Amino acid sequence: MNNLLNDHGDCCYLIRLIQPSDHYHSICGYSVAIMNPTEKLLKGSCMASFIDTLIDRAKADKKTIVLPEGNDERILEAAQEALAQGIANIIILGDADEIAAKGYNLEGATIIDPATSDKQEEFAELLYELRKAKGMTPEEAKELVKDPIHFAVLMVKSGLCDGLVGGACHATIKILSPSLKIIKTAPGEPMVSSFFIMDVPGSEFGENGLFLFADCALEIQPTSEKLAHIANQTDKSFKRLIGDDPRIALLSHSSHGSAVNDDSTKVVKAVEYIRENYPDIVADGELQLDAAIVPELGASKAPDSPVAGKANVLIFPDLDAANIGYKLVQRLGGAKAYGPVLQGLAAPVNDLSRGCTAEDVVGVIAITCVQAQTM
Repeated sequence: MNNLLNDHGDCCYLIRLIQPSDHYHSICGYSVAIMNPTEKLLKGSCMASFIDTLIDRAKADKKTIVLPEGNDERILEAAQEALAQGIANIIILGDADEIAAKGYNLEGATIIDPATSDKQEEFAELLYELRKAKGMTPEEAKELVKDPIHFAVLMVKSGLCDGLVGGACHATIKILSPSLKIIKTAPGEPMVSSFFIMDVPGSEFGENGLFLFADCALEIQPTSEKLAHIANQTDKSFKRLIGDDPRIALLSHSSHGSAVNDDSTKVVKAVEYIRENYPDIVADGELQLDAAIVPELGASKAPDSPVAGKANVLIFPDLDAANIGYKLVQRLGGAKAYGPVLQGLAAPVNDLSRGCTAEDVVGVIAITCVQAQTM
């Protein structure tokens, strides 16, 4: 299939197999780029994408999401789109006049300036009560609540909104630190970790091209026990968001003993911990990436594995591998990457990559809504 011409009214669309740099659509099982002589890109697809499914779920039980970075135009563009589609009720933090001057249609959004909000005193008292045992003074609390991130986290803690999406112009630690201190971990959760939803165009691997990659943002050098906890948390996240059965591969440079060293042994011990403490999880390792997702290689390298060749959740051995891995799939494979999505917190707070687009932010807003529906 090289080129197809399809008459559509008075205009003609050229459909060709995509190049790596193309925008893609799925038509009858083929990934194709669609171009209109009068437009650079024709948006839309004859098949609903995964994120479209999440958007529909978000609309069905609308939640309220706070966006603390009202100074970032990607956030404002995403807020405009989320409002237009009815994905969520939106609260934006920032100066109302400065936000209005950007020219986005934010009708229906609530705009709050933490520096002048009448919630300052209430939030300062709450923050002080939560942190006084750690040495925080009332004066420090009063200053911190003027910070948009702290203010947003306190809104979630107070039940004024259902979730938070931020990080477009803040490092992960700026989102995570106040979230851990104020919202804290969910009951029974031993830690907080993160994952990316990877939607790979035209891929037969994973769950029709869908994967969860973990932990791509938080744990630098997880122990065997922490890798097991990350696998357990990601198993639950996959069920909540994707709805299918997770098949978890704990990745390594080795497959079932093909190399024996400290790094591969760490992954082997993680799998042993999973089998002892999380026996209902379908997980295996250590597995090389190709053995984890390619059926023929899985059958060759790990013939007795319940996961090899069909994994849809990939647990990386450390942050270097995970962060590099998701960016390779995103940039070279043309995948959509949504995240990092946090798991293990008592309420949905989600970080954004500082390289995110407005479209990415809309996707994470929808994900946060669905998380709020299922927590």
